[in-house]
This record gives sequence, structure tokens and C-alpha cells, in this order.
Amino acid sequence: MTKETAIKLFESKQVRTIWNADEEKWYFSIVDIVSILTDQPDHQGARNYWKVMKNRLIKEGNETVTNCNRLKLEAEDGKMRLTDVADTEQLLRLIQSIPSKKAEPFKQWLARVGSERIDEIEDPEKGFDRLMETYLRKGYSKDWINQRLKSIEVRKELTDEWDDRGVQKGQEYAILTDEITKAWSGFTTKDYKAFKDLKKENLRDNMTNLELVLNMLAEATTTEISKEKKPETFDASRKIARQGGTIAGNARREIEEKTGKKVISKLNARQLAQQKNNQISDKSSIPDIEI
Repeated sequence: MTKETAIKLFESKQVRTIWNADEEKWYFSIVDIVSILTDQPDHQGARNYWKVMKNRLIKEGNETVTNCNRLKLEAEDGKMRLTDVADTEQLLRLIQSIPSKKAEPFKQWLARVGSERIDEIEDPEKGFDRLMETYLRKGYSKDWINQRLKSIEVRKELTDEWDDRGVQKGQEYAILTDEITKAWSGFTTKDYKAFKDLKKENLRDNMTNLELVLNMLAEATTTEISKEKKPETFDASRKIARQGGTIAGNARREIEEKTGKKVISKLNARQLAQQKNNQISDKSSIPDIEI
């Protein structure tokens, strides 16, 4: 069973999902759904609501709860933890047990999510189009979004190469990514996120254009070296990851030497875009002076 994890948005709120390629359907985090439908102030409140509701439904002999799956999804602390999930049909039954004004629009959202995924399988470009729309709604510039979409492609090529070399998804992916990141940025992934004051947010979504470009250079270079060297062990792949990252790290240091500015920024692309817009706004408010 091939699974693809993703985050879907309903009214700007996140819903963790997993796509089951064999069954061709999404599984959704029940706690995330409960949180939205019941307007819980925090995640713990949603978990408590679902715990009480689950026990009640089990006592009533509700087959939806009995048959729901538990799959690993990324938790608030960034770790993969077993979570109650349900497919679309199961969720529609659960929604009937939750008094909520959002029930009907949520049903429509579920139908749309399923339809969009089938469309994306048939035409992958539609997935990129929807991703671009999401980033635009979040306030990113088109230039940054184009870089971000390219970075996804570069990352996919790298992970495909790792798969070919027998690198295991999960911890081994994380170790190699950490090697690349530290070699080009000077930070481990964890320290990089801490520097930007991030918690569970995606690091790449909080990179500037230049940071994204250098990260892509590091990953693309690692891919090319790996294809040429054809490493047969994890340690060999780890060495290549450092080599790819070091090449981008040299580029970063040269840029910093020429510009006199640090490449790694606490700001993300949206904040920089906002600063630029504010500067433009300030300039436009200055009255013209006739000379």
C-alpha cells in the first residue's frame, strides 16, 4: 500500500490526510475534523471531545468507529504518531453524530478533495495549479511560488535517487537531509527551524528566494553525484549528501562575501514581500514636489 501524506485546508484550518494509492481514496485525521466541526480552542480539546464521542458510539455499536483505522500522521511535536483516521464514507457517518453548522459545507469540501485528487492523478499539472493557488492565498509572491514548486520537483528527484540506492524513508531520509542542510547553511534542520522561530511549520515554506535556490542547488548536486557514484551503502550516501551540501555552502559563503550580508534570514518570503509592499506604499505616499 503506497501512502502519501498531505495537509488539506478547510476554511484555512489544517486537516492531516493520507492518500492510499491501492484503494484510491483519502484517509483523514478524525481529531482534526472534530476540532473544526466543534470549534475547539486547542488540539487537546478536540482529542477529549473525540474520546468521549468514540466511547459513546462504541457502546451504541456504531460500525463506523469499530472499523476506523489508526495510521501514523505527523503530530504537533513533529513526530509520527498513530492517529484515528477515517475515509470519506466513514466521515460522512461521523459528521451526522456531531451537531455543527459546518456539517454541510464540510460534506461539500470532502467531495471536492476526493475529486481533485483523482484529477491530479490523471493530470499532475492540476496539483501544481492548486498548490500555486494555496500559496497565493497565503500571500507569497509569484516569483517565490515558482521557486517553491521547482524545489518540490528537485526534492522528488533526490528522493527517487535515494530510493534507488536503498535509503529507507523516515529516519534515514531525515539524516541525509540534515547532512545536506548543515553543509550548505551551517545549521542542522532543527537549529535552522529554531533560528526562524518555527515549530511544526515547513522549513522550505519559510525560506527566502535565495535560501530556496541554495537548498535546491544542494539537493540537485547531491542527486547528480549519487547518480554518478552509485553508492551501495547508507554511509556512502551520507558522504555524498555532505558533498552536495558543501558545494552549495561554498556558493553561500561567496555570496555573503560579495554582498556583505548573511544569506540565512530570520524572515520568510511572505515577511520580505510584506516589507517590500510597505516600502512601496510609503514611497507612494510621499507628495510630488515641483522643481
